[in-house]
Amino acid sequence: MIVQRRVVSAALAVTALLLTAGCSSDGGGSPGDGTSASSGGSGTATGSAPSRQATAPTPPAKGTVKVLRTVTEGLKSPWGLAPLPDGNLLVSSRDDGTITRIAEATGKKTELGKVSGVSAAGEGGLLGIALSPDYASDHMIYAYFTTASDNRIARMLYDAEKPAGEQLGAPDTIFKGIPKGYIHNGGRIAFGPDGMLYAGTGESGQRGLAQDKKSLGGKILRLTPEGDPAPGNPFPDSPVYTYGHRNVQGLAWDPEQRLFASEFGQDTWDELNAIKPGDDYGWPNAEGKGDNPKYHNPITQWHTDDASPSGIAYAEGSIWMAGLKGQRLWRIPLDGTKTSAAPQAFLTGEYGRLRTVVSAGGNKLWLMTNNTDGRGTPKSGDDRILEIQVS
Repeated sequence: MIVQRRVVSAALAVTALLLTAGCSSDGGGSPGDGTSASSGGSGTATGSAPSRQATAPTPPAKGTVKVLRTVTEGLKSPWGLAPLPDGNLLVSSRDDGTITRIAEATGKKTELGKVSGVSAAGEGGLLGIALSPDYASDHMIYAYFTTASDNRIARMLYDAEKPAGEQLGAPDTIFKGIPKGYIHNGGRIAFGPDGMLYAGTGESGQRGLAQDKKSLGGKILRLTPEGDPAPGNPFPDSPVYTYGHRNVQGLAWDPEQRLFASEFGQDTWDELNAIKPGDDYGWPNAEGKGDNPKYHNPITQWHTDDASPSGIAYAEGSIWMAGLKGQRLWRIPLDGTKTSAAPQAFLTGEYGRLRTVVSAGGNKLWLMTNNTDGRGTPKSGDDRILEIQVS
């Protein structure tokens, strides 16, 4: 097993003292000042991309969404969604702790297996999943999940030649010690254009963790695939990439390799942020846009009833953001790291809570609902994955 090495043993000691969970409602964080942010280009070892102007044309102010089909339905507490190279899809079940393969053409479900060590309660359980950058050769699936003591990231071998239910290898923990709580466990993971692993964490209901750079709670982390702090991170020998977050739920890059993140607010403002390494996104001292230059303001914000954002994806010049409480898909047209027009809502109330949206290539997206997470109103056939076309 590869265990987290230098990953801030001092930080873990602090984290261990602060591991108790607090209570609160669905909530968010803060960003975006128009600077070029995020990981460097593929093969680079630095933590931020060179400043450059967006080359993509500004998208039109108004877009469109067309639901092409239902790929599958009958999912239970789905959370993470990862497309496979062959076009099929992997889905994680938060409460069951399982990973299931969905046949893209037929919707047939095949359970790979159960992730051992998952302890599901409240907003915790088996959350985000991502494929290894070297998946073609190593067949590794990465997963972020809650255990009895923490949130952690592990990787598992996927062997499709084994019988259903036995295709998932034992978890190989690469990073641990992320604070857990009944709420605000973060959970989104994604490999960036630089080949590094990014993870959005929550402050587990303990607000002070977000501003504590030695804590792993309320952060965006940047790691090597082995779980070490990535080269070029803004704080020496630390996995922390940005801080001052409440509960980061979505991560996506544009073609210029700029990172964007969605975040739950508390009672007032949810946020979409442009991520700049080393910046403070304000929580708990700021929620939404403010006038304190110390905190990175969001690109745009929503009342929590209209969003409660989760997964995000980039397509056709816009960020597309799934809304849980808001039960809608938001389109945020971009001009660099600023909005070029007002956000536009689609599918409002048509499919209930929306958890995850992932690029399906070109102008198509995979969109996954989440009505069986204990907060939705399940209907016959829920939850489901939709294929949609956007502009």
